[in-house]
Amino acid sequence: MADSRIIRHKEYDLHCSARAVDGGLYAPVLVAVKATWPTRPRTIEVPRGHHQDEASAIEAARTLGIEWVSNYG
Repeated sequence: MADSRIIRHKEYDLHCSARAVDGGLYAPVLVAVKATWPTRPRTIEVPRGHHQDEASAIEAARTLGIEWVSNYG
């Protein structure tokens, strides 16, 4: 994982990154960590998709992270 971003949304830190997969495509990776106790990190499954670059994969992870916090956080 070469590129990553940490985004604060409400009381969560969303660790968004991308990993290389087959054919030069990238898959988003999302880990949500509550900024207050308990701070147990949760790896959120993100649909693999077909992202041509790391930036679009990270944006997909960010979008899903915000949705996850709104629904489950």
